[in-house]
Amino acid sequence: VNACVDVVLSGVKLLEALGLEPGDGKNHAVLNSRQDLKEAFAYFMEKGAAAERFFSDAESFHHIAQTASEYPGAQLYVGGNAALIGQKLATNPDLKILLCGPVGPKLHELLDDNVVVPAESMQERDEFHLILEYQAGEEWGQVRAPNANRFIFSHDLSNGALNMLEVFVSSLDEFQPDLVVLSGLHMMEGQSKEMRQRRLMEAVASISDIPTDIPIHLELASMTDQDFMSNIMHQQVFPLVNSIGLNEQELLFLTQSASGPHASLASWSGVPDVGVVSDILFWILKEHGKTADQASDLTRIHFHTLAYHILVTVDGYWGNQVAAVAAGARAAGTQACATETIDTSKVFLKAPLEFVTSQVEAHSKISLNPDEPVVHWHREGISFHFTPVLVCKDPVRTVGLGDAISAEGLLYSEAYPQ
Repeated sequence: VNACVDVVLSGVKLLEALGLEPGDGKNHAVLNSRQDLKEAFAYFMEKGAAAERFFSDAESFHHIAQTASEYPGAQLYVGGNAALIGQKLATNPDLKILLCGPVGPKLHELLDDNVVVPAESMQERDEFHLILEYQAGEEWGQVRAPNANRFIFSHDLSNGALNMLEVFVSSLDEFQPDLVVLSGLHMMEGQSKEMRQRRLMEAVASISDIPTDIPIHLELASMTDQDFMSNIMHQQVFPLVNSIGLNEQELLFLTQSASGPHASLASWSGVPDVGVVSDILFWILKEHGKTADQASDLTRIHFHTLAYHILVTVDGYWGNQVAAVAAGARAAGTQACATETIDTSKVFLKAPLEFVTSQVEAHSKISLNPDEPVVHWHREGISFHFTPVLVCKDPVRTVGLGDAISAEGLLYSEAYPQ
């Protein structure tokens, strides 16, 4: 239920246009000023890590957004995980997509014709999200980016309050979907604790109204509040959904929030270790997924990081995993390079060619075979499908890559009727 207009431009150029001087990086959970913006951008650029933050000052944000959207070379796109996933699925001519997010005039114009927007979802003003991109090796003052990535921020109250969730759920009766995709929970972090808790309870009540024979996928995104993450996971949202999509930042934050395996790891260095990732994914499905003694519906996790993807499923609930995980990896390579098919001259392999499947239990060692790039292993009733990604050397566009990967993976996934 999150939708907006993404304004994509060079982070360094925008900060320069705002008259901000380079300086030391510092992490801020919420941005309250331009100074906070400058420090947080430098902090994440130096790590080469993606991040998303709420900008609390409406007036200041409005001015920054105007400067950004009028900057020569700035590009305006469909934004928000829900709208991006909808837009990606809508490229399939046989699909009709229902999107309920706050849709302003600019966004409506950008959406695919296969995307249906109920009248209650329309609003007079667009919600803008600013996406500050940087390239591998790009410098700003003393900071040098180890790889290409982006820093996202917004002052987005409509998406932050999940304003359109009830409209969405009430529209399902008439629309009769085969699949429901939810996203936008991370947008609630800009709310006060009380408001957030109340809204989360209402969201849970709404999600519970979705007929149980419709599979539900939840797309996670960058978060900073561990208690909130823990709530979403433990008693509230995870048990109600069948599938989740997430990247390495979100995976690590998740295990830190719930004291899971490898929770003491402060951050990833380089390509996330496959064994560590696999341990955390296994723990999520064992602790919070569907088992003989747990009334959870969660049976699938689609994990993506730059170098590789892993699709993890509880046996007996999903089919076609090899095609699904491969399709996601292919989408990553083509979308980042903006090509129709994979152009081998524009991509390279960053995945480990050998890895172990666990760092805590007896494990097997796997060597990749280029002729069969999808590797499969099994652990206590849970299947893992791993594929390397052909990483784009000079990415044209990194925004919405995770959404495209998840959408494509869902399109090829087969949910068995239960």
